[in-house]
Amino acid sequence: MTTTVTPASAGSAASPPSRAAVRLRTPRRPHSPGRPRRSVLLTVLTGLVLLYSLVPLVWLVISATKTQEGLSRSFGLWFDDDFALWDNIAETFTYGDGVFTRWLLNTLLYVVVGAGGATFLAVLGGYALAKFDFPGRRAVFAVVIGAVAVPGTALAVPTFLMFSTMGLTNTPWAVIIPSLISPFGLYLMWVFASEAIPTELMEAARIDGAGEVRTFFQVALPLLAPGIVTVSLFTMVATWNNYFLPLIMIKDPDWYPLTLGLNSWNAQAATAGGEPVFHLVVTGSLVTIVPLIAAFLLLQKYWQSGLAAGSVKE
Repeated sequence: MTTTVTPASAGSAASPPSRAAVRLRTPRRPHSPGRPRRSVLLTVLTGLVLLYSLVPLVWLVISATKTQEGLSRSFGLWFDDDFALWDNIAETFTYGDGVFTRWLLNTLLYVVVGAGGATFLAVLGGYALAKFDFPGRRAVFAVVIGAVAVPGTALAVPTFLMFSTMGLTNTPWAVIIPSLISPFGLYLMWVFASEAIPTELMEAARIDGAGEVRTFFQVALPLLAPGIVTVSLFTMVATWNNYFLPLIMIKDPDWYPLTLGLNSWNAQAATAGGEPVFHLVVTGSLVTIVPLIAAFLLLQKYWQSGLAAGSVKE
């Protein structure tokens, strides 16, 4: 038996679906790789983090323009009637026979010798671990990772006992020698050197007759410049803001860094007959952070590229 399809039935089969059955969808706009996506939540969170970071800095700058009396009679986030920033800066450097200048020079000494030495040792160790194969390499890696996980405050008391036995407490060496060790800087240079220095380039230098020392200083060191800047900034900030280690090691005010010196000024108001100099503490804190801000702004392009090294696998 043959079934014949009539034109009406054929037309109904081929007729378009009803409007209710059709779901109109707006085509998605393809995401361009060079065009970042917009996220309201991410923008809000970034704004909150920015506000959290800038409000203390704004308060510090505004408070440094006030006198001792102006700090207590005016709103914290607005200026007082008397603008005393330049007078405060001059008084900060002359108060106590210019002891602030001594503290500043001490801090520069600890940063240049301690942080500079830590950077140099991290570069040497990271380069050796990244480009040379030797027995115990994995054990060294485990020790470095373990050292990164140990907080510095946990080692402060054993370090003090060891330096006290050697008679090095209350001397600059008690701050400089522990600052020479930077496990995080060593690990960062290890990772950076593994990606930044091609092994073929080192082999070509050796074929041309260059020794290991010449290969390191003339071939590897220029390629490690972004990583060196990054590690030096980390170690410089850590040494510049170091408070707990000098607190237990140094008792002579002539060897105080800025952190201990400003804290001693701040504690004057709590002593019998002490003179409150909170306006100098605030102004000294502002002067203290200026070199750090300048270093980050001047070396920004180097340390950003150093942090991004190794993030993309080619």
